[in-house]
Amino acid sequence: QVQLVESGGGLVQAGGSLRLSCAASGRIFSSYAMGWFRQAPGKERIFVAAISRSGSSSSYADSVKGRFTISRDNTKNTVYLQMNSLKPEDTAVYYCAANPGTYYSTATYQAAGYDYWGQGTQVTVSS
Repeated sequence: QVQLVESGGGLVQAGGSLRLSCAASGRIFSSYAMGWFRQAPGKERIFVAAISRSGSSSSYADSVKGRFTISRDNTKNTVYLQMNSLKPEDTAVYYCAANPGTYYSTATYQAAGYDYWGQGTQVTVSS
């Protein structure tokens, strides 16, 4: 079991930045590939970014590539999502998730590939 707690969400104007954090406790954090997903009202939860166990590999949805950066600090059991140049369409609840399987799998890009989830943090971008 691993417990995940997100923080850092809030209200920001278009073009602004936010940094989300996800603190993990429980099982060894470095055993998990980590991902960020988001869910807008009335829509499905979709992939945003993922990072391998060591942090050496990462991937992004096309909609956030070049604007968002995922990183992790295994000494602090924390994964981050730096979000720059935010747009109103980035408005959603953001969730971090832990995947005990390999990062190098199509499951990395699917919510079903993750076993543990945080409670989510709201990000609202005003125009």
